[in-house]
Amino acid sequence: MTLTIPLVLLLAVVAVLLLRFKAVGFGAAVVIALFGFYLAGSSAADTVNHLVTAVTDAMPGIGR
Repeated sequence: MTLTIPLVLLLAVVAVLLLRFKAVGFGAAVVIALFGFYLAGSSAADTVNHLVTAVTDAMPGIGR
């Protein structure tokens, strides 16, 4: 059985955990979130999307 989790949900959980355990401050989390929104609207969005897709596609083959 395969379980799929949206990457945005996984990143949100990581961000909440980092804030909860005070590994990152609230201000830094807001700045990084805003950077993500601006990055998504730039010409680099396709490159980042391809990179993330390639990494996530390679993940299942790591344990074999």
